[in-house]
Amino acid sequence: MAKKPRILFVCTGNSARSQMAEGLARFYGGNSIELESAGIDPAGLNPNAVWAMHEVGLDISHQTSDSLDSKKLEDFDYVVTLCGDARESCPVLPAHIKTEHWPLPDPAGISGSLDDVIKGFRVIRYQIEHRVKDLLERIEGEHP
Repeated sequence: MAKKPRILFVCTGNSARSQMAEGLARFYGGNSIELESAGIDPAGLNPNAVWAMHEVGLDISHQTSDSLDSKKLEDFDYVVTLCGDARESCPVLPAHIKTEHWPLPDPAGISGSLDDVIKGFRVIRYQIEHRVKDLLERIEGEHP
């Protein structure tokens, strides 16, 4: 049996974007991939990210907010950064690791009414979902 591709999603706090990416990739990728997420400065799982994912039927409440330092980066095949801070803080990776950068705004930083926050999380969730599907399709093409 071939080795499953391993993906690491990284953002600053590992509280919203990388958590939603991990949850969506787990849903769409099923057992064909191994997934983790991490943060430069872990801030705990954002309750609005949990809510945004629950809204589409996905439960990420069991996921943990982990430090990038706790990950053995050479074990991953793909590292996806979801913000500029993560991209700049990510250490130099071994040559075999494919990297992608998805420069998405942090929905945890949205201010305004509850409606504004909810809309912001929905927009980011949708953007992440689109990018996750695209990434998984490309990985499937590389690992048939």
